[in-house]
Amino acid sequence: MPNRKTFLTHFWKEKKMVGAMSPSSKYLAAKMLESIDFKTTKIIIELGPGTGVFTKRILEKMQDDAILYVFELNPSFYQSLCEKITDSRVKILHESAENLNQFLAEHEFGQVDVIVSSLPLSNFPNALRTSILQAAHDALRINGQYIQFQYSLQSKKLLRSFFKEMSIDFTAINFPPAFVYRCQKIE
Repeated sequence: MPNRKTFLTHFWKEKKMVGAMSPSSKYLAAKMLESIDFKTTKIIIELGPGTGVFTKRILEKMQDDAILYVFELNPSFYQSLCEKITDSRVKILHESAENLNQFLAEHEFGQVDVIVSSLPLSNFPNALRTSILQAAHDALRINGQYIQFQYSLQSKKLLRSFFKEMSIDFTAINFPPAFVYRCQKIE
């Protein structure tokens, strides 16, 4: 996996794609995943896994018959994930989150249970943010969860426009400290 120095290099070179100066902490991973019922969750999507901190924790918790689709656009992170993660329950895709529904349709999947996102939404142009969140909303089953972390509350209004049910949590034990948005699709 890319080390902290490599991660920092990607941050400075690709600020619009890499939203942090260091990988997420295990504390943020725990906070992100604490509301997921892994006993009943069968299809999980992860958007922007970076170094795979959340990917690893998801794989530790998910059932043997569950599947995880990982969308990573950064070529270095994608390659590293492919080399390190060999679990047959995960499919790593070098694909944009915007293409989520196209991927699901092409592979004849129904709607998904949970989407976990590490995408730096505030770094994206408004049209891209809107497109990704619309795709995520459309991909989720009713009562499915969209879980997103950000380093500010800047995305609150936008997320609320897609998900009427939302709670926000915070973890200071991460660099930088992060807000965790837990959204539920109710319509």
